[in-house]
Amino acid sequence: MDSVSFLLVAVILTALAFDFTNGFHDTANSMATSIATGALSPRIAVCVAAVLNLAGAFLSTEVAKTISNGIVDDAKVSPVMIFAGLIGAILWNLITWLAGLPSSSSHALFGGLIGAVWVGAGESAVRFTAIVEKILIPAVASPIVACAVAMLATYLAYVITQRAAAPAARKGFRAGQVGSASLVALAHGTNDAQKTMGVITLTLIAGGVLGHGSGPPWWVVLAAGLAISLGTYVGGWRIIRTMGKGLTDIQPPQGFAAETSATAVILASSHLGFPLSTTQVCTGSILGAGLGRRLAHVRWGIAGRIAVSWLLTLPAAAAVGGVAAWVAGRGNAGVALVAGVAVAAAVGFYALSRRRPVNPDNVNEPGVPEPAEPTLDSTV
Repeated sequence: MDSVSFLLVAVILTALAFDFTNGFHDTANSMATSIATGALSPRIAVCVAAVLNLAGAFLSTEVAKTISNGIVDDAKVSPVMIFAGLIGAILWNLITWLAGLPSSSSHALFGGLIGAVWVGAGESAVRFTAIVEKILIPAVASPIVACAVAMLATYLAYVITQRAAAPAARKGFRAGQVGSASLVALAHGTNDAQKTMGVITLTLIAGGVLGHGSGPPWWVVLAAGLAISLGTYVGGWRIIRTMGKGLTDIQPPQGFAAETSATAVILASSHLGFPLSTTQVCTGSILGAGLGRRLAHVRWGIAGRIAVSWLLTLPAAAAVGGVAAWVAGRGNAGVALVAGVAVAAAVGFYALSRRRPVNPDNVNEPGVPEPAEPTLDSTV
């Protein structure tokens, strides 16, 4: 196997490693509220999410095409640049996972690729118009839309069921959450798994294996679906705790409204080919669900920290991707150095996480300071 084909294999494996981190980083998107309300047990929730993420990966490839020939000029991209961009995305995912922050894996990937391609091929290789239209505008609009839809849905859920017996209403909404959470997981697979498909396809185009403008081959779809599914099954418990217990106190009607709203926004974007952040959509819908319940409490300090992580994701991942591209561009020794630093950092982050582990047994325990004032419940 010559060096070029070896590098292609290395980049594809790195892409699948990113897909794995995307899976456990984003498990909370579909299952945090169901776990928080008790609609699903933690272990069953991640199993259901994993299966449906895999199924969702086969439903569409529009987002994958946007990644592979939308935000950068595939004629100017090399496998080394893609490798460097993936390293930037993986490291940011691990940093935010350790902090329990639901930042965007999607924007980490975009940022890493943009930084690496800019350093490796110059500014002309980055399609800034497409980035604004396909990434930045949806990044601003999607959480706002999801928040508004979830707030209205939550208000209506409480109004419609206000005369119903509280235990019966809770039981009904918990049952509904099983379906709505499953839809979020399916929608997540149609959007996020495709991003890795697009990166691998871009790698194959850059390596001359596929022609310019090609879509992902079937084996790329399968591999990306399996990688994100496995990562989802591992469960990103630290982020699940933040989204399920940190932003607001979720009750079954809120969880059902948040999940349904998020599903609608994600599926619409996948159909249009917008590679939006499912994390931002789901976080926005949870925030909207908190605002839609009468007398509910939203922890704005945590929401603010999450918002800061969103703002930092693109530039931080781009900076790491750019540095990695500069080092990896020095030859095989540079690639090996970047890979070694990334592995060492991953091991270090994992070791730090074991100091205060979060797992299925304690994920619903408070992981953030409780508000000074009492949280009041509504009638359901």
